[in-house]
Amino acid sequence: MTELTPPQDCQSMAEVRAQIDRMDRELVRMLAQRAGYIDRATALKQLNGWPARIPARVEEVVMNARAAAEGEGLDPDLIEDLWRQLVDWSIAREARVIREE
Repeated sequence: MTELTPPQDCQSMAEVRAQIDRMDRELVRMLAQRAGYIDRATALKQLNGWPARIPARVEEVVMNARAAAEGEGLDPDLIEDLWRQLVDWSIAREARVIREE
């Protein structure tokens, strides 16, 4: 991703919006990349006979996101909610392949 203009250096709403749009595209790109790792995890889980949902790992992922949010000064409750939704989507994606649903 190209270097973003720092928020305090944006001189107009158009510039702020352009930076947000750039960040949104990058977030979507990263989520697509994350989905690739989920697909690989699915294949490995199938090889090992593991279920899609591994509760201890779910909590670990969510708590890691909460801690990262706290470190960045973001609302950890918001990030936890977002991550639980992301993890649930990922598990559903895995379960379709593993044929748990």
